Amino acid sequence: MTQAPQNSEPASSIAAGNTVWLKFWGVRGSIPTPGAGTVRYGGNTSCVEVSADGEHLILDAGSGIRPLGLALSAEAAGQPLTLTLLLTHTHWDHIQGFPFFVPAYQPQNQIRVLGYDGARRALQYTLAGQMESPYFPVALAQMPGNIVIEELKETSFSVGKLAVRAVRTKHPGVTMGYRIETSAGSICYIPDHESTPGEHGGEVGELIAGADIVLLDAQYTADEYAMKKGWGHGCLDDVVRIAREAGVKRLFLFHHDPAHDDGFVDMMLARARELAGPMIVDAAKEGERVVLGRL
Repeated sequence: MTQAPQNSEPASSIAAGNTVWLKFWGVRGSIPTPGAGTVRYGGNTSCVEVSADGEHLILDAGSGIRPLGLALSAEAAGQPLTLTLLLTHTHWDHIQGFPFFVPAYQPQNQIRVLGYDGARRALQYTLAGQMESPYFPVALAQMPGNIVIEELKETSFSVGKLAVRAVRTKHPGVTMGYRIETSAGSICYIPDHESTPGEHGGEVGELIAGADIVLLDAQYTADEYAMKKGWGHGCLDDVVRIAREAGVKRLFLFHHDPAHDDGFVDMMLARARELAGPMIVDAAKEGERVVLGRL
């Protein structure tokens, strides 16, 4: 059987004491975009690591999950890992990294995969499909890690001590956004959602109301959105407006367009800050670690 590649990329922080934190491993939308123009914000697709209240949670399995897996494996140094992977949907930029996730090739690890059935086949078959021959040399069933895939039916559930709430977002297929309640504050993760001009926040606005940290799809400028209405991604001006109306404390622009280099993201961030009022706004940056607080 083909084994997952190993190397010594920089480690994550498994042992983070009582600190609640998140780390960006992939912030890009649609397709990985490596190159000189994306060095500062990063070119990997969606993947965010959350450590809170004794749980290690991974949000989506875009190409960013590969360096995360290498980091987790290196730091664990052979000790077992217990991880929960929470998927928003199964578009390729949110699952394409899973076949390269090193902890899934290590038999001492426990990996729980949670998501909704957003395709014509069940979640397990969708994840397995991208690993079928001739696409990939290792089948999902051959991964020696202890992988349990659970298809969610309810919109409120728990991951250990963490209460999680989900709503459906405006994006093709069954796509969800999540709110995670931790002992240090709330984290909302909504990587694919079409926030449209003039509309109220709706269920997404209710989900993010008063949240401490919100990661929200802000893929297009207003000019771009005018040409891409209905594509399922957010218009920057309306993303900021909806977050302000919801009383969000800190907003991260997320799911950067593959055509946007670092300078373009800088420009979008400057525009967002003009509109934000007292709300703190940043652009999600690969490798950045954000601490919510201490227990």
